[in-house]
Amino acid sequence: MQPIRLIKGFLTVGGWTLASRILGFVRDILIAAWLGTGPAHQAFVIAFSLPNLFRRFFAEGAFNMAFIPMFSKRLESGDDPQGFARDALSALAALLIVLTLAAQLAMPWLVLAMASGFRDSATFDLTVLYGRIAFPYILFISMGALFSGVLNATGRFAAAAAAPVLLNVIFIAAIVAAARMGADVALALIWAVPVAGVAQMALVWWAARAAGFRLLPHRPRVTPELKRLARIAAPAALAGGVVQLNLLIGRQVASYFDSAVSWLYNADRLYQLPLGVVAIAIGVVLLPDLSRRLKAGDEAGGRHSFSRATEFSLALTVPAAVALVTIPVPLISVLFERGAFTAADTAPTALAVAVYGAGLPAFVLQKVLQPLYFAREDTRRPFYYALIAMAVNAALALGLAPVIGFIAAALGTTLAAWAMVVQLWLGSRAMGAAATLDARLTRRAPRIVIASLLMGACLLAGQAALAPLFAPGAQRYLALLLLVGLGMVSYFGLGHLIGAFRLSDFRQAFRRG
Repeated sequence: MQPIRLIKGFLTVGGWTLASRILGFVRDILIAAWLGTGPAHQAFVIAFSLPNLFRRFFAEGAFNMAFIPMFSKRLESGDDPQGFARDALSALAALLIVLTLAAQLAMPWLVLAMASGFRDSATFDLTVLYGRIAFPYILFISMGALFSGVLNATGRFAAAAAAPVLLNVIFIAAIVAAARMGADVALALIWAVPVAGVAQMALVWWAARAAGFRLLPHRPRVTPELKRLARIAAPAALAGGVVQLNLLIGRQVASYFDSAVSWLYNADRLYQLPLGVVAIAIGVVLLPDLSRRLKAGDEAGGRHSFSRATEFSLALTVPAAVALVTIPVPLISVLFERGAFTAADTAPTALAVAVYGAGLPAFVLQKVLQPLYFAREDTRRPFYYALIAMAVNAALALGLAPVIGFIAAALGTTLAAWAMVVQLWLGSRAMGAAATLDARLTRRAPRIVIASLLMGACLLAGQAALAPLFAPGAQRYLALLLLVGLGMVSYFGLGHLIGAFRLSDFRQAFRRG
């Protein structure tokens, strides 16, 4: 993949992911307006988290991290990639059907594992009901992820990147329809989850079929290739399990504080906007590209891809992190404060946004560094690193919760992410030229940080100047638009001025992308 083609891939995935995140943001604004931070919203958050928790194992997580490099190499060599994909699909489908049936029986215990603070409350029973409705989503979205992996390995990114848009469109439609009919909005939302899973799976299956891969499951069989896939995926699954334990720790802490599950969820949705656009694009495009280059022995090309991915992620996430840390209150008040989401919810949600924002570069850098390991089929070391990061998270979240309250969950998540980045970076030092930074990146990275900090100062000054417009009943939307515009102009202008990047780089990438 040539440099411009690599950037084109980032922009394709990033563009569709941006569309999905914006629609997801509209979805979450509507959910907050109708449900606020009450029991129905908290039950929805936990129930929807359950299939997404297991999704990290079977969808974008361990399975695909092992499947994509193996499929890419078979595709490169012409060694029956379709047969391998069909065998993997059949085994995955069988495993997920068993998991889904077991989860229906074990749902009360799964809810307790996620939010034991709900015990002996009406929220607990509601969460169990919602969880049973939502859980089959894991079956459809994981099979869809395999079809997406096939598409990504062949350099076709658009359909797989567009699939999440369907989820948000269906969610928004469910909210609007339920509200107009006077129906239960929360119940409509939870039924929309499995419906969206079927729609997403159908879209990528059709795209894979159009690309020449007609993938239908058959009776599962154990082949040497699947055994190897399982051996590679197992450590990554364990690492994914550690990551999900971090999520469980945060949810457990939050469930013991009134409305904290909802505060953290809404904060998470805001920082997921830049995280998803960059991190998902990097992870989806970089892993297949590195796998192909390493297979061909192209260390110099691997280094270039790794450096450009790192530069691209820093240039977009460092300023986003600074913005989330400096102006969280205007962001939350303008975007969420309406209907059942009141001013009393704004301050704690904004605090969580600032804490998560400080970890945003770490969350993205993990996505850049992990492909260095997965492209070499090394999934063991990331697992060991994740164990240490989990210990950091548990110590901070559980240890500090009695002292600083619910925000300990966000703080633990952020510092654990940085601990993971440090370990991944140190572990990659012995990987050769493909894991080293080129001169352009080492020159530009500090300047990106400086440009971002200068932008932060401009945002603080702009927030003070626009304060009257942020008052209730004033021009809040206009004020936020002006503030965001100030941030963009100051960052890109100052960044270009001090050599953090060239504006022509972005123009060229977007024009060719």
